Amino acid sequence: MSESIVIALIGVSGAVIGSAATVSVQWLSHYLQERAAERREKPRKDILLKMLKSPKYQWRKLETLMHVIGADEEATKRLLLEVGARASEDGKPLWGLIERNPLPEGNE
Repeated sequence: MSESIVIALIGVSGAVIGSAATVSVQWLSHYLQERAAERREKPRKDILLKMLKSPKYQWRKLETLMHVIGADEEATKRLLLEVGARASEDGKPLWGLIERNPLPEGNE
């Protein structure tokens, strides 16, 4: 094999290895950030579940849930959906677990 072909193959190999390393580092960084975010949100989700499973309340006010977990409305709603909750159908800002408050039949 000529010297120029060997140099070209080394250059191509370096580009492929560099690209693979860049993609791997980006994926690892994203994975670690997502894992850290999930770890930060777990206590909030646990509190929401405890509040929503309380036998004292069938539905909870969104404002109360937001205040207790210290989150804004958007984050609270996202977390509520992630734990299996839904909003009430009457337009009031009330939330409850789907398992305790299933959607009525025929309201699809």
